Amino acid sequence: MRNFLLFTLLVGGLFSLVMTNFLTLDENSELFLDNSGPYIGAEFPKQLGFTGKGIKIGVIDTGVNLNHPDFFNQDETSRFLKGYDFVDKDSIPQDTNGHGTQVTGIIAADGQLKGIAPESKIFSYRVSSDGESVPSNLIIEAINQAVEDRVDIINISLGVNMTHNKIDEAVNNAINQGIVVVAAAGNSGPDKSTIGSPAKNPNAITVGATYNNRDSSMVSTLEVGETQFQVLPMLGTDTISDPISTEIVFGKYSRENDFDGIDVKNKIVLAERGGETPDEIVFFSDKEIFASKNGAKGLIVYNNQPGIFFGELIHEYVSEDYYPSIPTVSMTREEGLELKKIIESESVGTLNVFNHPDFLATFSSRGPVSPFYQKPDLVAPGVFVNTTSLKNFYNITSGTSYAAPHVSGAIALLLEKNPDLTPHEIKSILVTTSEVITDEYRKEFEFDAGGAGRIDLKKAFNSELIFEPPKLIFNLSEDKASEEHKIKIDSLGKTANIQQVEFSDTDNVVFDYEIKDSTLYITSKLIKNELGNFETRAFITNNDIVYQIPMIVKVSEASIVILESENELSFQVKRPLDWEYAKITITNSETFEERSISITPKKFESLKLYDAGKYWIEANVKNSDDTFDVYEFYEIKKDLSDQKPIVENSELPQRALIILGIIFSIVIIVGLKFRKKSTEVVDQHL
Repeated sequence: MRNFLLFTLLVGGLFSLVMTNFLTLDENSELFLDNSGPYIGAEFPKQLGFTGKGIKIGVIDTGVNLNHPDFFNQDETSRFLKGYDFVDKDSIPQDTNGHGTQVTGIIAADGQLKGIAPESKIFSYRVSSDGESVPSNLIIEAINQAVEDRVDIINISLGVNMTHNKIDEAVNNAINQGIVVVAAAGNSGPDKSTIGSPAKNPNAITVGATYNNRDSSMVSTLEVGETQFQVLPMLGTDTISDPISTEIVFGKYSRENDFDGIDVKNKIVLAERGGETPDEIVFFSDKEIFASKNGAKGLIVYNNQPGIFFGELIHEYVSEDYYPSIPTVSMTREEGLELKKIIESESVGTLNVFNHPDFLATFSSRGPVSPFYQKPDLVAPGVFVNTTSLKNFYNITSGTSYAAPHVSGAIALLLEKNPDLTPHEIKSILVTTSEVITDEYRKEFEFDAGGAGRIDLKKAFNSELIFEPPKLIFNLSEDKASEEHKIKIDSLGKTANIQQVEFSDTDNVVFDYEIKDSTLYITSKLIKNELGNFETRAFITNNDIVYQIPMIVKVSEASIVILESENELSFQVKRPLDWEYAKITITNSETFEERSISITPKKFESLKLYDAGKYWIEANVKNSDDTFDVYEFYEIKKDLSDQKPIVENSELPQRALIILGIIFSIVIIVGLKFRKKSTEVVDQHL
């Protein structure tokens, strides 16, 4: 039963990471990986002669098409060093689904299509036959096999929609063995907190998806006064040369008779999706046709149920000669009703539809995953990516599954240049040299959505510094108005020559810094006690290269006071107002082991920690009105793991073991008494 549950956890796991728009291409078709590759700077290392030669990459997926011509050397020998089929239990990981073949092609195709690292060596591990489900134990076995095979990089474009400790343990083991693990973020966006394991693992490099520089990168904007709305271009609409600024008029359902008595000429029509009754079918193409026939300049369709939708103007029921003549976009019901009310008094709006390559794919999964670290780490092209197919040709596909191999291929090029780089150093280089991406209104995407930014391999190749850690989180409150973090700086070549450190603007926090002994000390100071999470960046210029450090400032209404004595921690909550109770949870950031204690203002508890390392401290605090959370980091420097009591090493908590011991003793006593009584009864009958 347990295995079945684990199995079902992963149902949809693979295809939750696969949002595929399969468009099969024949041998005469143009190959578009040359658009997504250069967009991450992949042409720069290739110009220097780096192709991933000698780098071993393990691809955990649905296998690979072993017969595809792009996976053979010039002497017609296979480029696959080794592989294993964990489904059929043999050494031939032949793909029957296509997903693994597409992922592998982006990394290492070397034929008509050129992958990011065309001379890298691929180890293919097949863990799924249909791409729809995969047991978690097969993922773990494949990771362990990749470790045994001593690969340099593992690409995992599949996963679960929750935390899976066993998978995360396997990932950590691989990273501790010096293997870089790259994981696709998933395709459950734009909802928040939709990233699961292994992408959720803090040590893996988690990759979200952006558009690339093809025409697929179409976005739209709508502004009415100071209000900005989220609108999505419908499939079939086109970009416009100039924004449309005109009056917005409500056109009911944009049916033919809905325009009787309504002047929409040279105006934008706002219409509701569907018709007056649930059974009435009104195609988006019909809405566009009637709006344009009446002289409208644009059409906005809001949903007839909560949430956003992706409308299609081109579909199987439309005539072959139909082509949309006015820009048509969709929006949520909530924002549509808001707009409908606004235009009663302020009716002039500005609509624009244009190409914006750095736009984050709507389907790309978002964080947050934890209050102690940020995911995803990076983004890469993952929309309409051209790659190898199952039929020995090529196709175009979309999903974070195809963003991840762009990063895996890029890492192969970096490792070819510098084989001594560790997984953490690789991650630091990619994060700190990434290019900030913006939404349709040119606002930076939140870290939980776009990570540090889009991978910039040219800049990464020129990187001279490694920052550890490459990201920072500050925890502030009214009682803890200042906090200092330190970043260790290692040089890859030239001596560090930091010319400038700047910080992006924040309204409630100011920053200061000091550089001493190859360490950058950054101090945050709260100047306005506004609660919430605030994002900013530190920009560090060294030898004319600008690095960026993503930083999150958490401002809460309390702080955790931690006192240590010989690895024994005691806790207190410091808060302007009274509090009644707090549950303190301590998590080992390496092993993810959790322990909890409870405290009150008058009752203090302490906790002995034996393992050295960084710990995440979370306090769930209750007062008379509500509850709230407070977070803190703490590092135990002294290792006492050899003194850890046996009970501490048990999977069961100490209290549970004591209770079980008592129950066991009672059972023994009762058993002995029963045995004695039975013996007495037998004696009477002898």
